[in-house]
Amino acid sequence: MTDKEMNLSVNRVDKYSEIYVHVPFCVKKCDYCDFVSFARSEDTHKAYFEALNKQIDYKAEFTGKIPVDSVFFGGGTPSLVSAEYIVSTLNHLRERYDITDDAEITIEMNPNSASKEKIEMYKKAGINRISIGLQSTENSELKCLARPHNFEDFLETYKAVRDAGFDNINVDIMSALPGQNLESYKKTLKKVVELNPEHISAYSLIIEEGTPFYDLYGDGEMAGCGLNEVLPLPGEDEEREMYYETKRFLAKNGYERYEISNYSKPGLECKHNIGYWTGKDYIGFGIAAASLKDGIRYQMHSDLDEYIRGNFDEEREILTENDRMSEFMFLGLRMVNGIERTEFKRRFNVEPEKIFGKQLADLVERKLLVKRGDYYALTEYGLDVSNVCMAEFLLD
Repeated sequence: MTDKEMNLSVNRVDKYSEIYVHVPFCVKKCDYCDFVSFARSEDTHKAYFEALNKQIDYKAEFTGKIPVDSVFFGGGTPSLVSAEYIVSTLNHLRERYDITDDAEITIEMNPNSASKEKIEMYKKAGINRISIGLQSTENSELKCLARPHNFEDFLETYKAVRDAGFDNINVDIMSALPGQNLESYKKTLKKVVELNPEHISAYSLIIEEGTPFYDLYGDGEMAGCGLNEVLPLPGEDEEREMYYETKRFLAKNGYERYEISNYSKPGLECKHNIGYWTGKDYIGFGIAAASLKDGIRYQMHSDLDEYIRGNFDEEREILTENDRMSEFMFLGLRMVNGIERTEFKRRFNVEPEKIFGKQLADLVERKLLVKRGDYYALTEYGLDVSNVCMAEFLLD
């Protein structure tokens, strides 16, 4: 890739960028997961992180030491690998980028994947946010998902994270799981809230092509999930009841919904993900990681062996003005506060009504969208059918 092709200049009104580091290793790939991840040996972990630091050097030659206010180690299971690799990479990023003193630095963790010593090393290195992938408190549901942990493992991990002094923890949970019903999902919500994490991400299971779950459920058939009984997916009505119960129960217990699937205590929203939804520039490192800089999207290949050999070539997509305006609208509307008209005009030198006037007026008339001062936001009903609303903002 040439300097001109990379074009990772910092000539933007936005002051800060974000960094994402993909760690593609897991104990075992979950049956519903379509992320780029593998089970590999320690030797491969070592070689991957050596390549990762080389890629950081490579990209930094083009970007310069730009300011960064968010770093996110995602996966895979970043906590699976040696903590020394994570700490070394974070320190390397600090050498090549201007990571602010108050930057949000997150690592994803699965229960049973990090020892007390690892967690303490994260804390000492400056990681200040932990995201734990629980998914369910019911062990039968975890078994059906082929998760390599049970609820008791999660409780041990959560306690270790708290004991290490972390005061910003996210817990991932899922609904619409095989064998799950509204009552069992209520148990998950209740048990998680009792732990008082600062942030909860609540997703509905999506059956993705290319996964074992698609082979089991993609045609609507039920499957046994390794158990001695058939475990169906919840019906559409029950799935909607789970969705409404999430909103009701978390609001009742002090969690503010700030994005379609994300809830937090006041002031503890995930800054990194908000950056994605508001069109902030980000730089991705590792296989399959994406970057967005100055209206150009870069996508790293997914070949682990090639990456370790030092092939850091990325596909490049120059976003058109229409692409960028559409993304501003349909990503921004994921946020409960919606999109800011003034910000749209600042970025594109035109008012959103000039481009999307028909769509905005139609959604307002249908009570799917509301204008609040300088913001357009989806109504509660609009958030419930958000995919339909967001599709309105796709431009040819």
